[in-house]
Amino acid sequence: MPQRILCIEDNPQNMRLVRKILQHHGYDVLEAVDGLTGVAMAEREVPDLVLMDINLPDIDGLEATQRIKNNPQLGHIPIVALTANAMYGDEERILAAGCDAYISKPVSKNALVEIVATTLAEHA
Repeated sequence: MPQRILCIEDNPQNMRLVRKILQHHGYDVLEAVDGLTGVAMAEREVPDLVLMDINLPDIDGLEATQRIKNNPQLGHIPIVALTANAMYGDEERILAAGCDAYISKPVSKNALVEIVATTLAEHA
């Protein structure tokens, strides 16, 4: 059974790119366009990994991350931040908020596949 990745991303082009890359590598991709929908979908589907955009239209990705991590049924799910926030200190702040890894946009195909595979392996 393929591993399921929940991608929480409000930009349709970024979502399409991530979906194409991950599906090509054999993952099932679940999609949510905002933080509240993403948290609800994580609760319903319990994916193997979450890709979390930080800048979302309702609650931000850090709040959504904390809601997922604080849920006893979901806290084990690794969360990879997927963000354009690439200023000094952003990665540390994002990891301190509960994300397990960090990828800056624009997303590199190889970097995305590598971080997803590595993070899944570390949390297996």
